[in-house]
Amino acid sequence: MSRIVLYILSIFDRLYQKKIIKELKKIFNKKIDIVFDVGAHKGEFIKLIINNFKTNKIYSFEPSKKNFTILKNKISNKKININYIFLNNFGLGEYNELKNFKQMLESSSSTLSEINTNSKYFKRKKFLLNFGIKSKFFEETIVNIKDGFSFIKEKKIEKIDLLKIDTEGHEFFVLKGFGENLKKIKVIFFEHHYDNMIIKNYTFSDIHNYLIQKNFKAYSKFKMPFRKSFEYIYYNKKN
Repeated sequence: MSRIVLYILSIFDRLYQKKIIKELKKIFNKKIDIVFDVGAHKGEFIKLIINNFKTNKIYSFEPSKKNFTILKNKISNKKININYIFLNNFGLGEYNELKNFKQMLESSSSTLSEINTNSKYFKRKKFLLNFGIKSKFFEETIVNIKDGFSFIKEKKIEKIDLLKIDTEGHEFFVLKGFGENLKKIKVIFFEHHYDNMIIKNYTFSDIHNYLIQKNFKAYSKFKMPFRKSFEYIYYNKKN
């Protein structure tokens, strides 16, 4: 049952991704110099970038050991020059710290946030993806988190052309972790959940107002297929 659901979702997701690429090409044409992929999962966004754009460096961040192992193996097995892809087995957030991480059975939903197991959305998702399976829907582990400001300073990065954030309810804290170095970013592409499964302790308005204060402007938004989630593109007016 879960495999069928995931397969159907993957078909619609591929069509949806074409819309994202189309919008990014309006901004970048065919080249994105430096990419930050925060919440890299198993390399889906990396694949999307290398298949559609020329790029010089991709920095990926994935805190889950399980997801990172798969990501690393996928990149290593690709017949591409991987010298420009830098894989990091830690997440980005507001502070340098160790945090509790929920590794979901459906791994793309894994999160640093608390989960409302009483929500209708959680129960429906568990039924569809965990149908007939007796294993736990998620397991908890401890992962390493670093802030973007320190990482940029350590690596002496002068600019980021595209910052993509897909961290299942942790996006606002990733942004805040860049601090003043947020001004070095040209375009931000992030996801925001409107369901009540993930306890975020912030709203979309908090993200929007924060980015406006940092001289960013809303560019596009996209409704994700079969999800109570949207993805947004903001660009830096001064970059």
